[in-house]
Amino acid sequence: MPRSTNNVASRRRRKKVMKQARGYFGARSNVYTVAKNAVEKGLQYAYEHRKLKKREFRRLWIARINAACRQEGMSYSQFINKLNEAGVEVNRKVLADLAMNQPTAFKAIVDSVK
Repeated sequence: MPRSTNNVASRRRRKKVMKQARGYFGARSNVYTVAKNAVEKGLQYAYEHRKLKKREFRRLWIARINAACRQEGMSYSQFINKLNEAGVEVNRKVLADLAMNQPTAFKAIVDSVK
């Protein structure tokens, strides 16, 4: 009996990879074996950078809060410590947004914990 191959499934699998590789440079977009490697690597980067994105945003928020605190004559670590002592539960994302877009509101928070 001749060997049977599941052409439908293998074609679908290759089409899925080629669709993901659309827009890649050179052979990465139209040669299956090259595209498969490029797509795999791209998915690895995507997974890793979803984790790194959270760290990078937290660093950005801390830098913005620190800059705004220094203008009020206080360091970031002192400010966060006094926030915790005062029992003010505002996260860094909101604090950074206030520091950038509403400096008077941020100043009010700093004055309340001083």
